[in-house]
Amino acid sequence: MHRISRVGVIGAGQMGSGIAHVCAMAGFDVLLNDVSRERVEAGMATVDGNLARQVASGRITEEQRQAAWSRIKPASTYDALADADLVIESATENEALKRGIYTELCAVLKPGAVIATNSSTISITRLAAATDRPERFIGIHFMNPVPLMDLVELVRGIATDDETFEAARAFVMELNKKISVAEDFPAFIVNRILLPMINEAIYTLYEGVGTVDAIDNAMRLGANHPMGPLQLADFIGLDTCLSIMQVLYEGLADSKYRPCPLLVKYVEAGWLGRKANRGFYDYRGPTPVPTR
Repeated sequence: MHRISRVGVIGAGQMGSGIAHVCAMAGFDVLLNDVSRERVEAGMATVDGNLARQVASGRITEEQRQAAWSRIKPASTYDALADADLVIESATENEALKRGIYTELCAVLKPGAVIATNSSTISITRLAAATDRPERFIGIHFMNPVPLMDLVELVRGIATDDETFEAARAFVMELNKKISVAEDFPAFIVNRILLPMINEAIYTLYEGVGTVDAIDNAMRLGANHPMGPLQLADFIGLDTCLSIMQVLYEGLADSKYRPCPLLVKYVEAGWLGRKANRGFYDYRGPTPVPTR
């Protein structure tokens, strides 16, 4: 397998734009794709703004910013990804949606290309089976926000071959990220531990053990967490938290992973956290205000 030099990213949202950002900073040519031109342009604007903030903070130089920016190009169709050495799918955490993407992508992708998913929970083995190259399919799970977080989880499916794994490992190391290798179990390592903690914090709120402020302050000050679990849930997105808990509950068949009814209620109300301006905090004013 040749060295990866051209990377396609499918999904220009928070995660996809972050992946494009770090790939371009590491010297890879990047093609950013999404379902519409407007979403691709929004993702490009996010990358541009984040690069500018890195210059302002002194983390990178203006020359590095310009070089990285020049490496990222919009890709309006999957045809534009035909020559990519690696395509990272970072679409919504919906298995049917991801399978549909792979069907269209495999029809145009060159035979030797690797497909990776940024899925945080879904079986790599099962997703790989929806492609024409399960041996060249792997999980490369970045943490959010991608430019700031050091860790990447590498997850092999049952069919992932050694060559693909080593190519993915070398690629992640070129991004200057740290690797944890996880087995293909629901939610892998980070979310297997993190999301049940968040879910338990929501149960603590649901049962009236403490208020939003009390719970978040307790974990910030008592456990030295950089942000409270309810604040973190809002940052992740409550719909994403619910999706991960549902995968754990269904995949492991253990009642300890049952999503808290309050989490379900917030998602049904459309209170999805920061992206909706309301979750466990209300973000519509100058400072976040707890909603309970």
